[in-house]
Amino acid sequence: MLGQPYAMGGVWSYPKEDFGLEESGIAAILPRSGRGRRTTNGEAYDPDRLMGAHRTLQLPAIVTVLNLENGREIRLRVNDRGPAQPGRILGLSPRAAALLGIPATGAAQIRLRVDAAPSQALARALPNLESPGPTLAPVPRAAVESEALAPLPGARDSQRIRQAPVRPVAILVADSHPEMPPDPLPEQVTTTQPRPGRLLIEAGSFFRRDLAQRQAARLAGLQARVEPFGSGRQPQFRVRLGPYPSLADADLALSILLAAGTSEARLLVE
Repeated sequence: MLGQPYAMGGVWSYPKEDFGLEESGIAAILPRSGRGRRTTNGEAYDPDRLMGAHRTLQLPAIVTVLNLENGREIRLRVNDRGPAQPGRILGLSPRAAALLGIPATGAAQIRLRVDAAPSQALARALPNLESPGPTLAPVPRAAVESEALAPLPGARDSQRIRQAPVRPVAILVADSHPEMPPDPLPEQVTTTQPRPGRLLIEAGSFFRRDLAQRQAARLAGLQARVEPFGSGRQPQFRVRLGPYPSLADADLALSILLAAGTSEARLLVE
């Protein structure tokens, strides 16, 4: 399921289906209270299972989450909207946060990647309630009468025609329906090298440099700058601030931007 655009924490979000999503940012920890409440897609919230909340992903979805600060990685089931705090890309159940090594009162830099095959299997299993197809009446069938006719002069009896034996042909069909992921997901933690990034804020992206420069001029007091990105014949331009020495500094700058009406501002980890 997707649902309609909504406002949470003073920021509008626009759900969309994205089975190839990869993004880096800050994860928050969901409250332990509320066990058994219904999540956005109707599942029961359990703080001791590997569950998560995302603002725009299709629900439910299976994602791999890497803690960039210590290298721990797990898979979890996203089945709710959130987190409410601006500047956070994922809400983690307390159990998921514990396995990732995030303190109960903290936050962490993460990288999120949607696991496409199990997420698509979950999507196929859901009833399509948001856009039901048209109801079609069956096409009436006319009665067909047949009559046996005598063979034409000179024609051979079809029963006497010898036909070559038909050999069976093996047809290989690719498995286009991957298995459903287990629910609950197993608690499997892998460890890689820590790769913490820089804390940045992006305050908009534009196809025209002059529009980006105008946005940066509005934010001159926060030392905004214009950076070209992309390739091809039509480059794009983004307005960025930072890097910031701490998450508290980045949060303060983000709150100033949002209060000033820059609703597209978002906190990044690179």
